[in-house]
Amino acid sequence: MAFLFGALLGLVIGVAVVMAFARLENSRAEQRRELAATVSSFSKLTVQDLKTLIPPEFYPSWLKWLNQELIKIWPFVNEAASELIKTSVEPVFEQYKSFILASIHFSKLTLGTVAPQFTGVQLLDSDSAGIIMELEMQWDGNPNIVLDIQTTLGISLPVQSKVDFTLKVVGGEMTAIPGISDAIESGDTMPATFSDLELKPVGLLEVKLVEARDLKNKDLVGKSDPFAVLYIRPLSAKTKKSKTINNDLNPIWNEHYEFVVEDSSTQHLTVKIYDDEGLQPSEIIGCARVELAGLQPGKVKDVWLELVKDLEIQRDKKPRGQVHLELLYYPFGKQEGVSNPFASQIQLTSLEKVLKTESNGFNVNQRKNVIMRGVLSVTVISAEDLPAMDVMGKADPFVVLYLKKGETKKKTRVVTETLNPIWNQTFDFVVEDALHDLLMVEVWDHDTFGKDYIGRCILTLTRVILEGEFQDTYVLQGAKSGKLNLHFKWTPQPIYRDRDRDQ
Repeated sequence: MAFLFGALLGLVIGVAVVMAFARLENSRAEQRRELAATVSSFSKLTVQDLKTLIPPEFYPSWLKWLNQELIKIWPFVNEAASELIKTSVEPVFEQYKSFILASIHFSKLTLGTVAPQFTGVQLLDSDSAGIIMELEMQWDGNPNIVLDIQTTLGISLPVQSKVDFTLKVVGGEMTAIPGISDAIESGDTMPATFSDLELKPVGLLEVKLVEARDLKNKDLVGKSDPFAVLYIRPLSAKTKKSKTINNDLNPIWNEHYEFVVEDSSTQHLTVKIYDDEGLQPSEIIGCARVELAGLQPGKVKDVWLELVKDLEIQRDKKPRGQVHLELLYYPFGKQEGVSNPFASQIQLTSLEKVLKTESNGFNVNQRKNVIMRGVLSVTVISAEDLPAMDVMGKADPFVVLYLKKGETKKKTRVVTETLNPIWNQTFDFVVEDALHDLLMVEVWDHDTFGKDYIGRCILTLTRVILEGEFQDTYVLQGAKSGKLNLHFKWTPQPIYRDRDRDQ
């Protein structure tokens, strides 16, 4: 009897355990199904749904800090970005002008006063090397962009533009940046000056806009009235503009400018030549660019640049002329692997001795008060491959030399019946202001009843002032062929300007 009672009790307990285990498993399975449904629901949430569920006060602390700093720097970003957009896009508009459209340009361009804000973050990848995130930016801005379209009929069509954009920032943890983690955790306010982000001047670029030649004529009647605009950074305060030379496709400016260089390895000098249209918007003739990385510090570089319609989209291959520049870059202090020609341990040239200050530094303001007076000795050695000027296939060449600011002209003897004349004649010029004068060298063909123009060279005096003496070969401008071999020597007599008289 006891055995049957034990067996029955064991059976009851076993059934109860099995039923309890089955009930427990069913309950766990139901919980897993509910969890899976919840996860599935979360995966279907949009960004806007997440923003509703997680208000801004629950954003990560570093994201809040980043948005605060964006608000601080936005006025500066707005100014720089507006200028950059304008200078980059307006040349592209030139590609789409037609006989109906006279000009297309921005009459107003500002991104407004409201800064964009980061509103979300998504982790894209994570490994031992770092973290890649995608930051979502929202911009409820108030940009004001007005595109002014001028027609040939004199009708102006202002067009209001709307701007939409998205920005993705790829990087790692913001708290990995030194100083940010401590500042966020302590609640300190980060500095608002951003001086560490600002580009620091590393040198000065001296630019002499000498001349242009064979410019494309943009006028139906007469010739273009060209002027030049030069800049390193496309900001109005840092842009230089030359005077306008009326009715001339081969203008000579001989103007000098200075530019502050912040990064010689990446920055470049941009030159744009325009046709002055008076009350109408100026029309671009062509533009060119010089990479500063190709300049050797302390050495004068004389360049002729081919003008193109647009620096980015070069669809128009038609010739637009050339512009002649003289460039001189000198860094502040020393650059790695490059000796500064203005340093005290380097033997100074006459120009550098005058410009050197008592504090063993280079004084930019003092240079502007210096007149480089001296004697320029020019030896006309020879010419090569001159074009034939008579029916016998020969020429009777001679050379005329003069300073642009002077009145005295010097002339070599005539060498008859040759295209490769040798003169070896030396001429001396008393130069009153060598930094701002030009040497004009013209080659002519002598005829019994007159003379015929062959070509010319226009030379600045900066190189001979710096080097003291040198010899070089120059291609004749305006001639089908031909080169001149010249030797230069400079004997300085520097003086200072009378400041009181100038004022």
